[in-house]
Amino acid sequence: MTHRLVLHEAMAREDIQIIPPELLIRAYRAGIFPMADSRDDPEVYWVEPRMRAILLLDGFHLSHSLARTVRRDRFRVTCNAAFDAVIDNCAAPRPDAQESWISGRIRESYRALHRLGAAHSIETWFTDAAGIERLVGGLYGVGFDRVFCGESMFSRVPDASKVALAWLVAALRAGGAELLDCQFTTPHLASLGAIEIPQADYLDRLSAAMRPPEDHAADSAYSGGAASAGASSGASATGAGALLPAGFAALLAAAAGSSSSPGKCIAQSLIQTS
Repeated sequence: MTHRLVLHEAMAREDIQIIPPELLIRAYRAGIFPMADSRDDPEVYWVEPRMRAILLLDGFHLSHSLARTVRRDRFRVTCNAAFDAVIDNCAAPRPDAQESWISGRIRESYRALHRLGAAHSIETWFTDAAGIERLVGGLYGVGFDRVFCGESMFSRVPDASKVALAWLVAALRAGGAELLDCQFTTPHLASLGAIEIPQADYLDRLSAAMRPPEDHAADSAYSGGAASAGASSGASATGAGALLPAGFAALLAAAAGSSSSPGKCIAQSLIQTS
């Protein structure tokens, strides 16, 4: 069960188009997050689950079939290459699914957060027999300190979102993350290793993880823009949300310096700790 918390700063005036980014980050640091009742709902409510889903970064369940898919690089995987498209796909109607909680206001709020470098996406791309590449899966969420809060994911073909999550876990580990918040558990997430803990335990873990990464990839060079398997990046990683893209860039750099493909490196690293 959840209960609603009202934050008047975000809802007092009807002419506010987005949730202020600083309010969003404050909410995540307090262990709460926004949702809406429908795609057309102009208001948001704030959720603090009694039971919180997390995915332990050393407890990701990589099945034999998923490991094979990752190793074969069936999908091209990118970070921050198509944030808008990912959140639009997450908000889109789905067959036999409940009304999306990602309203227009929430969507625009996270786009603003992404422009500030605190919200990120992982994308999976597939090239068909005609040579046309299209976005087939992905996820997005909010990053700060050693924490990443996953918001939503989507998949248009089998395993597309699972591969995105595998890359997310590997990138967060490379970046020095300690907490991957999944908010609510689902059979899909449970099959990948997600567990439920009381909110009080989550807040303890959150407090412990709210410190800047040290001696990890998040301190290495990264532009904060799009990165992909096969693409390089430069410039300094700055800002509280740089952990994921820096970790992603570190994975690509490690693969480039070895004889293995990115997918093989990812699968091997996850098998060693799963």
